[in-house]
Order: sequence, then C-alpha cells, then structure tokens
Amino acid sequence: MEKLACIFLLVACLFSDKLTLAQDKADIQDNAEIFKTIAHMDSVLFGAFNNHDLATLQKVFAPNTEFYHDRDGLSNYGTTMTNFKRVFASTPDLHRDLVPGTLEVYPLPGYGAVEMGEHRFTHTQNGQIIAAVYKFINTWQFKDGQWQVTRTISVGH
Repeated sequence: MEKLACIFLLVACLFSDKLTLAQDKADIQDNAEIFKTIAHMDSVLFGAFNNHDLATLQKVFAPNTEFYHDRDGLSNYGTTMTNFKRVFASTPDLHRDLVPGTLEVYPLPGYGAVEMGEHRFTHTQNGQIIAAVYKFINTWQFKDGQWQVTRTISVGH
C-alpha cells in the first residue's frame, strides 16, 4: 500500500509540473500578446499626440482619467484635454518618441494592463532643438471592446 501511495504521489507531482509548465507557456504567450497590444495602443496614443489629434486623444483617455504630473499635480479628464490643447498651441512642433528598450507591460487580470517606460520629448526653442527624457506609467483598461487609459503618472520633469 505504501508503494502505491508513493507511486500515486510521484505521478501527481509529475503531472502538476506539466500543468505548471503548460501554464507558464500560456502566461508567456499571453504576456507577449498583451505587450504587443499595449505597444500598439501606445503608438495610437502618441501618434495622436504628435499629430495634435485631440479627437483621438479624447477616445483613448477614459472619462474617469486621472493624470498625475510631478510639476502640475493631479488633473481629471477635462483638464487633461485642456492641457493638451494648450501644449499644442504653445509648442506646435512638440514630438514624443518612446525610448527604445524601455517599454514594460504587465497584465492586470480582469482589468487591463500597466505600461511603464521612458519617452523623449523634442521641440525647437530659439532655433535650438530641446530634448528631454521622462518616465511614465499608464494604466490601460479593456472595457466594452476598447482599450483606454485610466491613470497616467508622468515624472522626472
């Protein structure tokens, strides 16, 4: 009877390892897919920013957006959109690029994903190109078939 129990325990351990390995492979594939999706949404968000496309920005940001900025503090959706308009008017050549190799994406089960990275903003001032790199975190929610930013943290200014 003890041998039978040991064999059963051994088979159970081997089987659970295979389940764990299968789950790990599924997680890696899911993580790769969410990374690809959020990288795409980042390009949609900042394609709109770079083209001063306020209509797209209004769709990408959720109505309950909270935007945390280390200089300006907390802004809601309305203030965030007003700030975009102000920035577009005052700095028409402002451009954002994701710093290669800095993008990190983490799934948030049942909600969406967290995106973190660094981005470079450039513009011309008095005939000189001004560039600065800042850190950011975006929380993306997948709801009603679409991805929207619900929280942004922008620091390092």
